[in-house]
Amino acid sequence: MVKKETKTIKENKVENQEFAVIATGGKQYKVSVGEVIRIEKLDGEFKAGDKIIFDKILLVDNGVDTTIGSPYITNAKVESIFIKTAKGKTVKVVKYKQKSRYLKRNGHRQPFTEVKISAIK
Repeated sequence: MVKKETKTIKENKVENQEFAVIATGGKQYKVSVGEVIRIEKLDGEFKAGDKIIFDKILLVDNGVDTTIGSPYITNAKVESIFIKTAKGKTVKVVKYKQKSRYLKRNGHRQPFTEVKISAIK
């Protein structure tokens, strides 16, 4: 006799989860409160715990209403806390031409800034 196990899957949907889409460093990021994200390196000197405000907000959704900017939403901002600036893993770049003894190897580490989203206003 085969015993079947039944599992109940509970979806962890958070009602009214607020999120926003911000533009920084030539890229767009979907963020919500409490997330830690890596963005392109920001200019300037920052210390751990400094507040960074993003004002180029493309979209805000609070679970009920969605606001879309054209191109940005006025009077909207996302506040974040600076964590660190560092470099990513090494990306290997190889140039090779066969039959001509040409081989170039190079490495690149892209700098990034890590921030924690604290508020969406």
